[in-house]
Amino acid sequence: MKKIASFTINHLKLLRGIYVSRKDYMNGGDVITTFDIRMKEPNKEPAIGQAAIHTMEHLAATFLRNHPVWADKIVYWGPMGCCTGNYLLLKGDYQPADIVPLMIETFTFISEFEGDIPGANAHDCGNYMLNNLPMAKWEARKYLIEVLNNISQENMTYPED
Repeated sequence: MKKIASFTINHLKLLRGIYVSRKDYMNGGDVITTFDIRMKEPNKEPAIGQAAIHTMEHLAATFLRNHPVWADKIVYWGPMGCCTGNYLLLKGDYQPADIVPLMIETFTFISEFEGDIPGANAHDCGNYMLNNLPMAKWEARKYLIEVLNNISQENMTYPED
């Protein structure tokens, strides 16, 4: 079986950052850009805890789908199975630099969030008790300060094998 594109990236050299994982071209010429929002260096530091990344999913998805500029371009936000980051799918043909300001806004929102986690109740979520707001805020702030506020080209270009 042929490897999918995301399994061809050298995860031993992958830094935290924002990467274009793939672009899908739909009928009619529309493009869906899939971003790899990599918050942890794979296999070098602990992954994000499931409860924290679940909380981040609720907060980021809610924030992005209500964003005054980007809401109609948001297709999906969700965690990677390896818990080292998230995927963001956008309608349109974009590069990482195009969304750095949006990611700064998103991670600032998460890191400063107070109150009830949107959708974190039995009616709205399939595992509502698996949430950890303090850790979600901590992880978001760490990524914001250490990566997004100082992002460089090496954090936006997949490593050569």
